[in-house]
Amino acid sequence: MSTMTDNQSGPMLAADGTPLKVSLARALRRQKIRAFLLIVPLLAFILISFIAPIGDMLLRSVENGIVPETMPRTVVALEEWDEASGEAPGEAVFAAFYEDMKVAMEAKTHTKLGSRLNYDTAGIASLFRKLRKPMGNIDETQPIKPQFIDAEEDWGDPEVWQTIKRLSGHYTASYFLAAVDMENTHDGIQMKDDFERIYLTLLWRTMVLSVAITVSCILLGYPIAFLLANLPLRTSNILMILVLLPFWTSLLVRTSSWIVLLQQEGVINDTLVSLGILDDQGRLELMYNQVGTIVAMTHILLPFMILPLYSVMKTISPSYVRAAKSLGANDWTAFWKVYFPNTVPGIGAGAVLVFILAIGYYITPELVGGTSGIFISNRIAYHISSSLNWGLAAALGVMLLGLILVFYWLYDRIVGIDNVKLG
Repeated sequence: MSTMTDNQSGPMLAADGTPLKVSLARALRRQKIRAFLLIVPLLAFILISFIAPIGDMLLRSVENGIVPETMPRTVVALEEWDEASGEAPGEAVFAAFYEDMKVAMEAKTHTKLGSRLNYDTAGIASLFRKLRKPMGNIDETQPIKPQFIDAEEDWGDPEVWQTIKRLSGHYTASYFLAAVDMENTHDGIQMKDDFERIYLTLLWRTMVLSVAITVSCILLGYPIAFLLANLPLRTSNILMILVLLPFWTSLLVRTSSWIVLLQQEGVINDTLVSLGILDDQGRLELMYNQVGTIVAMTHILLPFMILPLYSVMKTISPSYVRAAKSLGANDWTAFWKVYFPNTVPGIGAGAVLVFILAIGYYITPELVGGTSGIFISNRIAYHISSSLNWGLAAALGVMLLGLILVFYWLYDRIVGIDNVKLG
């Protein structure tokens, strides 16, 4: 009897003699480790392909290390210069600049420095490209400043030195100021002229056209998804193949097809002229404008609206509508009051998917948008591949990411992201 009491009062043991609590904790820990090892490949993929590029973009949008690293003496000397004086800095700044440029020219970084400064003030890059000649003729026993100005009078322009001083920190807001169409002045920050506010205009156009494309996809995709969900299986499968058929064709081919169809000498205009609906001088301008962008992108993104809608509609029981009709509702009332509310989660999922894809598109607007139908993403691609102003491209990318997050937050507040369903 006492032995039984002792066994009951002691810790419960596992089969191997270890306390049961310790054994369970060890098994749970092994299970968590196995689960973690299973998701490591996916986690690594997300970190490398998603988190790291976003972090690099955020850093590039404010990074400015080349100026202080290439011109350390000049940066320190410019701290004593009064840029509001309207005059070029004194001899000490030019002497420091001369010493910095000797090192930079040996390392061949002076042209890269000029390109960075040229993003903020046009013309500085040419000054740095032509720097080798005056640097080779400098007499160090004589004052440095007049020798630079004699060789190239633009070195006496205060704006050049204001730009250098403004960009003397390791981090700068100049890319974001340019991205929101603002500029630095010696008195502060001001908006550019209306003609120069290209990025705000492009951002607004991107948002408006993306919303228009999303609405077009809803209006066209809803009846197609309804047919897919309610037709007999054989007919529905054939229609589903037609919906998915564009995925089997190259994006460039699909976009080029719309150019053939929509241009002034294209199939649509030629057909309307041959039918007598239009005369030859009154052909419609459907290409290289916003109309072309909306039409082509609606066609490309329409499957991304149809598929979420179809998957949700397929789960709606036909008995709901029959019950509504049995209670006296007509076809329209039964659809609007019973069927449509059940499809709202699918509309939400499709709208979020189409809008996010549309707002970042750049190939189709580049080909069919002309000057009035391009998106902000086209300017980002231009600065990455052509102007090589990666800092401004990163700042524009951050603005676009921020816009998407704002819309996502608004959608969550109005509709609720928990109500989004893919079936």
